[in-house]
Amino acid sequence: MPELPEVEAVRRDLEPAMQGARFERVLLRRSNLRIPFPRNFAGRLQGHSMRALTRRGKYLLAELSSGETLIIHLGMSGSFDVDRGGREPQRHDHVVFQMSSGATVTFNDPRRFGLMDIAARGQLERYPALSAMGPEPLSAEFDAATLARACRGKKVALKLALLDQRVVAGLGNIYASEALHRARLSPRRRASTIATATGAPREPSRRLAAAIKAVLNEAIKRTISTSYRSSRFRVYDRGGAACRTSRCTGTIARIVQGGRSTFYCPTCQR
Repeated sequence: MPELPEVEAVRRDLEPAMQGARFERVLLRRSNLRIPFPRNFAGRLQGHSMRALTRRGKYLLAELSSGETLIIHLGMSGSFDVDRGGREPQRHDHVVFQMSSGATVTFNDPRRFGLMDIAARGQLERYPALSAMGPEPLSAEFDAATLARACRGKKVALKLALLDQRVVAGLGNIYASEALHRARLSPRRRASTIATATGAPREPSRRLAAAIKAVLNEAIKRTISTSYRSSRFRVYDRGGAACRTSRCTGTIARIVQGGRSTFYCPTCQR
């Protein structure tokens, strides 16, 4: 599943073709993706322009001139193609946006776990998937103090706490493992140990907040120029390989937490 850096790369790719442009025509080639399209989906877009394209966690948010917001989630296999030269339709092309910019933007999703919905004017903050979401990890709002307060008293493993979207928005399985390795913190340790009893940040929370920002920023830069599938990770999917931390002699191990694979170095992550 695409994670925050990949979604941000998609946003930056779509922005030149869609932001400021008008939806000339919207074609739906099926009645639903993960959920049914909202009533009059095409009609609520056609004739309106996209004022801004932003990201919240792993969701793309398109602010429309109508005051409504188009909400998009890529799901497991969703992707966009921006074409200006008459692209031939492909299998699993489910939604086509013809923009006044001259671009045709096509959403392709073989597994149909993606999502497109529309929030009415004034209703975006109440949208279920967004209303309880925590701070954006790349924002000034997210720092060691914010992270420590969110983890205060949590008895779950630190890795599982990071995957809770109420703690930090958009951080997924891959980059949670990567950030923990960079911060030299075990994914097994109790989340509450990075905060004091009053929720003040301890040194581990400072290292982890900085590591989350660094890992995501680096991944965004890397993703813009290459597929995330070919990106080089420090620990993710490297079980049995040597740890890449300087002067560490450890070997990357794989464990399962919350039904998902976690990769870490038992030697330098404590």
